[in-house]
Amino acid sequence: MFIEKFRVESPNVRYGEEEIESVYSYETTELVHEVRDGAYQWIVKPKSVHYHFKTSTRVPKLGVMLVGWGGNNGSTLTAGVIANREGISWATKDKVQQANYYGSLTQASAIRVGSFNGEEIYAPFKSLLPMVNPDEIVFGGWDISRMNLADAMARAKVLDIDLQKQLRPYMEPMVPLPGIYDPDFIAANQGSRAVNILGGTKKEQVERIIRDIREFREREEVEKVVVLWTANTERYSNVAVGLNDTRENLMAALERGEQEISPSTLYSIACVLEGVPFINGSPQNTFVPGLIEMAIARNSLIGGDDFKSGQTKMKSVLVDFLVGAGIKPTSIVSYNHLGNNDGMNLSAPQTFRSKEISKSNVVDDMVSSNGILYEPGEHPDHVVVIKYVPYVGDSKRAMDEYTSEIFMGGRSTIVLHNTCEDSLLAAPIILDLVLLAELTTRIQIKAAGESKFHSFHPVASLLSYLSKAPLVPPGTPVVNALSKQRAMLENILRACVGLAPENNMILEYK
Repeated sequence: MFIEKFRVESPNVRYGEEEIESVYSYETTELVHEVRDGAYQWIVKPKSVHYHFKTSTRVPKLGVMLVGWGGNNGSTLTAGVIANREGISWATKDKVQQANYYGSLTQASAIRVGSFNGEEIYAPFKSLLPMVNPDEIVFGGWDISRMNLADAMARAKVLDIDLQKQLRPYMEPMVPLPGIYDPDFIAANQGSRAVNILGGTKKEQVERIIRDIREFREREEVEKVVVLWTANTERYSNVAVGLNDTRENLMAALERGEQEISPSTLYSIACVLEGVPFINGSPQNTFVPGLIEMAIARNSLIGGDDFKSGQTKMKSVLVDFLVGAGIKPTSIVSYNHLGNNDGMNLSAPQTFRSKEISKSNVVDDMVSSNGILYEPGEHPDHVVVIKYVPYVGDSKRAMDEYTSEIFMGGRSTIVLHNTCEDSLLAAPIILDLVLLAELTTRIQIKAAGESKFHSFHPVASLLSYLSKAPLVPPGTPVVNALSKQRAMLENILRACVGLAPENNMILEYK
């Protein structure tokens, strides 16, 4: 059974005029390493901690500024939101298609809220807490191409022609602001697009981005702004003492105009200084140590890295299943080819290396979780290949081979072939990232004994479900298993309305 709306009735929940308060008992474990019976043992003790959540229910008018607005992802997302807002339908070769938000966790998935007469009851994910209606988002942003969004949509060749014709009047007036361009950080083949460039020193570029954000907020009369990078993948920045290892050194390097500060880091500096959430949707190391330190000091939300859309999402599910089943993956080989501008940029070795790192690290925590299968330091052979094939366009092909050791020296090989329209998978993920980032800024928490509420840590690990290389606070374990990432996000939102975490025990039927 599916219900559109629900309300939690509990003495631990208070519904105010503009906020929800809940008290949540967090059950965890405390581990102690001590001597017992003459030998060291791990002692595991149950532990309960009470947390208080306070969530503002006032949903603001939201503005979203995309870096790379005129690219495939930016034009596709903008078009999709307009099509949903206007209720557009269009003819395909198969049927009359209605606009939808399929692929969005917040807009198109459900959560279990209980059972009734032996039947499971589900509600929309977006009904857990008040969220921004995506139809009401105002878009803006930057791009190194000055092409208007209608022409950018046509160049991307993602959406059906009948839909593009209907969207053109809405998107022609949309023109990106000049973007920061540094040919040292992306492939040389992107130079032909770079005709809409923000000049000046690096410090002046940061100041211009801040002015752009302020002017966008004032012009569009939005109450909050979220900025998201969906531009080209950059090469990794060098991290060095005295350059970007602390916030003081990073700002001093900005003053000096150091070459090694990437465009994506410049955008993130501007957002942190302005107190605007910044999400990185590409695999480069935008968040150098000094930037992370600055975001923490200023309590400004940052999150990323890279969208987890196709092949990596499958990998985070399959490896979790294999290791959890006691099967030992020994070789994982992933091959991709695609023909969009992302593929062209990734054909350069230095930018491909950024993507290779983000795709390769996704199995690490699952492997380290099973000391029965893997010796310390042991790891599956893991190879990632990406090739640029212009003909296939945005329709990315991904092929994977998983070889595992099974019972008594046997071997099992699983081969997957995945064809996916890259931007149509990425666009709803971008939508979820900005909606959840905004929601996170309205949630406050305090543990028992604390006198004041405070926000979540500004390094937003809550966004891990949507990120290929999840950024987490310093000293925090990285979780890549998809089911754990979704459970973390869902259960925190459940806690905000006083619902217990979903444990799947269903003891009432046992």
